[in-house]
Amino acid sequence: MATKRVKEILALLDRYYGTQKVCYLHHETPWQLLFATIMSAQCTDERVNMVTKDLFVKYPDLQSFASADLSELEQDIHSTGFYHNKAKNIIACARRLLEDYDGQVPRGIEQLTSLPGVGRKTANVIRGNIYDEPSIVVDTHVKRISAKLGLTKETDPEKIEHDLEKALPRDHWILWNIHIITFGRQICTARNPACGECFLRDYCKYVKK
Repeated sequence: MATKRVKEILALLDRYYGTQKVCYLHHETPWQLLFATIMSAQCTDERVNMVTKDLFVKYPDLQSFASADLSELEQDIHSTGFYHNKAKNIIACARRLLEDYDGQVPRGIEQLTSLPGVGRKTANVIRGNIYDEPSIVVDTHVKRISAKLGLTKETDPEKIEHDLEKALPRDHWILWNIHIITFGRQICTARNPACGECFLRDYCKYVKK
């Protein structure tokens, strides 16, 4: 049950950012979103979208990724960083999807996290955006700002996820990540937060210090 304080925070976020579910990674299919999310680790969505614009033309289906040359794929996604592990995981993931799931991206958290390169964050992106399953994505923005707002004291992403599941109503689990990414980019930036412009300053433990 959300507290009065949490309801007020959510109402303000809804008012400023709306309640439409938006995915910042460009994709047309579930597997494209899966691979884009794998590439987004330690990389901006903007950079990933620049890469996938050509990548998904060059590799139009799972089979083309499954049979891709590792060194060539590394060069194709080089600018996303950590390209060796990402390329290796994407190829292995494509093969697993074809062999074990008939080319479909599974919806269960256990099945998703069993795929190469897929942790809970990536799995919850898929569950929320593809299958509309209530899920909380804990990225750097969510981790940092949820703590500032007093919704968690944890530092481990999975523990933060469980704290937020308790604090937030299920209809805002997906929206929380969408709202907080926007809020973190526009106002509560990591290096120089615009506290004077912040509509959540009354709820922020950082401001009150």
